[in-house]
Amino acid sequence: MLKYFFLLFALLVVLVVSMAGFRGQKSSRSPIEIFPDMDQQPKVKAQAASSFFSDGRSNRKPVDGTVPIGYAIPLHKPANDSVGEASGPYKQIYFSSGPVYFDTGKIDGQWGTGMPFEITPELMERGRERFTINCAVCHGATGAGNGIAGKFGLVAIANLHQERLRKLADGEIFNTITQGKNTMMGYGDRIQVQDRWAIIAYIRALQKSQGGATLQEVPEGERAALEAQK
Repeated sequence: MLKYFFLLFALLVVLVVSMAGFRGQKSSRSPIEIFPDMDQQPKVKAQAASSFFSDGRSNRKPVDGTVPIGYAIPLHKPANDSVGEASGPYKQIYFSSGPVYFDTGKIDGQWGTGMPFEITPELMERGRERFTINCAVCHGATGAGNGIAGKFGLVAIANLHQERLRKLADGEIFNTITQGKNTMMGYGDRIQVQDRWAIIAYIRALQKSQGGATLQEVPEGERAALEAQK
């Protein structure tokens, strides 16, 4: 019985070697692919025609504002070198990593707290928008750590309402957004500096909305209406 096994094994080896030997021959026919994986796939080739678009071209004009990889991004230097404060945060696209608080979240080597520019309703709306685009998929719309990514196997998603994170310095949150932490990737090359601070302002608003806010923190115009409801 054993000799038949070795005979069959030897024949199998010869067959495999024989078939593999044909790989060195040239042929105009398509090769036999047992595991094609993604070798053959529909894709756009530069300067090639395309039936997908009405003009028949595969090459498309880049979206307005697109910055090609490897090209410099237009920067601006903050007006105040001590904190990076400028007269309005959105002067230009800004991904710099300078030494000031605005760029690092640190003051004299320590994590700082506070916004490097004035918080306005427009800034809060920008923070809400950027949070929804970049953060809510994991942290959830309210920051409770119940985003849809958790339903697809991502673990260790932080609940932003934990007391530890409520007490975390704004600068350290800025650094986490920039560099990433644990299972969270860094967004320093995706979210410009001003938007990181806008997100932090919105996160603080979310934390206040889930407890910890005082009546004195409510804008004066809305405070009277709340007091009247008591």
